[in-house]
Amino acid sequence: MLWIKSLHLLFVISWFAGLFYLPRIFVNLAYSTDATTTTRLLAMARKLYRFTTIIMLPALVFGLLLWLYYGVGRGPGNGWLHAKLALVILVIGYHHACGSLLKKFENGRNKRSHVWYRWFNEVPVLLLFAIIVLVIVKPF
Repeated sequence: MLWIKSLHLLFVISWFAGLFYLPRIFVNLAYSTDATTTTRLLAMARKLYRFTTIIMLPALVFGLLLWLYYGVGRGPGNGWLHAKLALVILVIGYHHACGSLLKKFENGRNKRSHVWYRWFNEVPVLLLFAIIVLVIVKPF
């Protein structure tokens, strides 16, 4: 089980690294007026989104293995896992929202400012903080 847990953490950390950096690229895209810079940033964003999507899958699979096969979070007094799963669903939604925003940039239809993307960039930090607290502290 410790190998599965280690792999789960490795892939979650890698997934969140992408979720931290991709919106930062969006900040620069929203701020950019130079076509060459925009083209370069779009290429970076596409590659990072693709990589982050690939990394997300084993993170979810190893997490499901811990829950369904090893029984982590099962039984009474494990309400923290239900809260964590709800937050993971929000993280998946955030991930897909990043893909939608990337398509808007690619099609030249972005309507949001760089300031909005700076705030949007903080969402995964808050989600990760809440998930870590739930897993470590297990408040309920």
